Amino acid sequence: MLSLRTMSEAGEELVRQATRAQSDRRFAEARQHWTAAIALLREEQDASGLAGALRSLGELERKLRDLTAARRYYEEAVAIYRRECPPLLLAHTVRHLGDVYQESGDYALAEPSYREALEIYRNQAETTPLELANAIRSMAVLKGRTGSVDEAQALWRETRELYRAAHIDEGVVESSLQLARLTAN
Repeated sequence: MLSLRTMSEAGEELVRQATRAQSDRRFAEARQHWTAAIALLREEQDASGLAGALRSLGELERKLRDLTAARRYYEEAVAIYRRECPPLLLAHTVRHLGDVYQESGDYALAEPSYREALEIYRNQAETTPLELANAIRSMAVLKGRTGSVDEAQALWRETRELYRAAHIDEGVVESSLQLARLTAN
């Protein structure tokens, strides 16, 4: 059983190196550091550190368009987070896993991921309008792609209002454009 404990100094250093390399767009190096961090955190049985490293490597693989690898890392992170983590961290990771499913064309898996993430976000007082808007946006995109126009429109309207509340003008514009596109079809 993995435990929730403080990450070792060696684990922290690997995570720092991976984060730095990823932000500097040295992706091969970042992948090596994340992989080493994951191995060490497994050995140390550090559940929260492991899940975070898996989530970060999933994010990297998604950016690099290796959706199969991204899916594998996100799925493992979600499994750990389901057992032991703050709800919003689970929601973020489940939403990103849903994005990977959607980008892979696996809409049947994307929808339950988005539903789960939305349920968590809606039930947490700490959820910000931006977090909720981003999650609803993902579901709106999915509904638009799968031909559920009425649902997509309702979701885009809600998304637009949340982006407006969060002062994210790009999100307001995108939502309005998506609503216009759906109305025109």
